[in-house]
Amino acid sequence: MKNKQLKVPFFLPYVDNFDISEIKKIASSTFLTNGPKLEEFESQFKKFTNSKYAVGVSNATSALHISLNALGVSKNDEVIVPDLTFAATANAVLQTGATPVIADIDENTLNISPTSILKNITKKTKAIIPVHFAGVPCDMAKIKKISNDHSLKIIEDCAHAIGSYLDKIHVGNFGETGCFSFYPTKNLTTIEGGMIITNNKKIANFAKLIRNHGLTRTLMNRYSSGKPWEYDIKNIGYNYRLDELRSALGLSQLKKLKILNKKRLNIFQYYNSKLIDIPGLILPSETDYLKSSCHLYVLRVTHEAKITRNELFKHLQKNGIGSTVHYKPLHELSLFKKKALHRDQLKSSKTIYDEILSLPMYPQLSKTNQNYVIKHIRNKL
Repeated sequence: MKNKQLKVPFFLPYVDNFDISEIKKIASSTFLTNGPKLEEFESQFKKFTNSKYAVGVSNATSALHISLNALGVSKNDEVIVPDLTFAATANAVLQTGATPVIADIDENTLNISPTSILKNITKKTKAIIPVHFAGVPCDMAKIKKISNDHSLKIIEDCAHAIGSYLDKIHVGNFGETGCFSFYPTKNLTTIEGGMIITNNKKIANFAKLIRNHGLTRTLMNRYSSGKPWEYDIKNIGYNYRLDELRSALGLSQLKKLKILNKKRLNIFQYYNSKLIDIPGLILPSETDYLKSSCHLYVLRVTHEAKITRNELFKHLQKNGIGSTVHYKPLHELSLFKKKALHRDQLKSSKTIYDEILSLPMYPQLSKTNQNYVIKHIRNKL
């Protein structure tokens, strides 16, 4: 959005000239969807995450929806999700006919609380969707123990977490599937797009089928050999394909992702070094972020601060600095008041919602602009 008063945007997409040249090459190719560039992107993505299979899809919501379908989640089932997440996490559950059950978060990591997961388990519970919020890995050891003890499936929402590791294992490899987002605000973008990773061949094959209307042969396969109209449909499918143009962009971005994530970490560490020791301000843990994609920089303005979170937001806005809140909790949204359940009081998410504020965070954020943000925070607090 154009705003002459905006000096430091909250976010700027990172698409360079090399990315654009790769897109242009594909624009004149024979296959524009379900082609060789998608296969190459999937191959490189599974290498990056060290997973056995990767399936490109239209977005992270479709990745979640496909994963839930692959695990047989349906009407009368319940799926546990964190309160602090984007609506897509719970929307995907509703799309299957199942009920999202909202769990509280851990105040330190802002990730789903294993204790709250336990409070929400019933005989109807089929799966858990932990979200690696801001790129910080969830406590997967505890979550996996819970899933094993109660025979539950795990779908990891890795929308923020490409390049995040836990015990040297890339997130998305702890559950049955890992679901990634390539939306413009993410560390890797294909404009719109997503990816499912899994170590289960049956799930991977199912995902490839239903992302393309359930057709047993892709367009490229149908026109490479045999009769193009000879295919079968064995499952209800969807139009969840990832096209060749976006796959080319994803491949180009993947090549420089480690460098871009390192820049994010440097920005994170600089914020922490300059905002330390401000009364009432809680900064994100550097220990957590060292193994993280550093997708967001989220601080907390507590009641001990001189001003409230909303007052800081207005102050930054007045001085041309973009900031926002990730996210309005699910339990606050009208749809989930009607369609979701929660068996916990959600004390932490209710408290956190009034305190959190996300500052500008993207690889091309200059030190000059970062200092401008820091100066206006320190001046007010």
